Amino acid sequence: MGVVNVTPDSFSDGGQYDDPQRAVAHGLQLLADGADILDVGGESTRPGATRPLLAEELDRVVPVIEELAAGGAVVSVDTMRAEVAARAVEAGAQIVNDVSGGLADPAILDVVARTGVTYVAMHWRAHSDRMQQLTDYDDRGVVEAVRAELADRVAAIRAAGIADERIVLDPGLGFAKLPHHNWELLRGLDQLAELGFPLLVGASRKTFLGRLLADGSGEPRPVAEREAAGVALSALLAAGVGGTPVWCLRVHDVRAHRDALAVAAQWNTQNADRAATGKERA
Repeated sequence: MGVVNVTPDSFSDGGQYDDPQRAVAHGLQLLADGADILDVGGESTRPGATRPLLAEELDRVVPVIEELAAGGAVVSVDTMRAEVAARAVEAGAQIVNDVSGGLADPAILDVVARTGVTYVAMHWRAHSDRMQQLTDYDDRGVVEAVRAELADRVAAIRAAGIADERIVLDPGLGFAKLPHHNWELLRGLDQLAELGFPLLVGASRKTFLGRLLADGSGEPRPVAEREAAGVALSALLAAGVGGTPVWCLRVHDVRAHRDALAVAAQWNTQNADRAATGKERA
């Protein structure tokens, strides 16, 4: 899933593609680099971000979705608003990627149920201006807490009439999470997968990678210099380290992460061949 941020303030590439034509060109390049899905968003969800007006978000995403979908792309709309989701689906989006899992605007579930698109529900506790105040996961630990809260969202999603085969879950790395929470969630993906739904993981360029790569003074690695760590993580996830290959990876640099997937696929092929050869000998 290639990221197309049509925003002036996203943490990684805010302002680079806030013009619709630049955003479309970027999306087409991501397709050429091997993206399966283009995730078009008009609202930054970085910590501390303020929300755009509804009209602003619509003006940002609808023209881009129309053009990319008309060109044959599988488009996802990254939004928490029911009206934006409805207009995006009309424009050709096939997936609604809701970082709030229906908590910010419960009517978005009705839109998804009515239109029959795929729904990605992320673990979320609050909007960006206060989400980092909600990082207490009590005695259960972050994996069990996120699993329980996602299970609650699944119940609401089902109640809205959305079929299981159209539900994807996202652990919400970086959203109301401290750096160590993100690593615990990545190690615990198999427990989240036990809920029975495909998993989308969005780790690309996030702060926990910057903190991992901090310099001697403790200053996190700048956003633009975190790509290699994200690529390494994608290779591990795609290879199924920990037992749970993920359904989709949400990334900024599609070509680099596609290379990582090729390495993971070859690794898995070699392991499978070795296992088959061993059985034959046995």
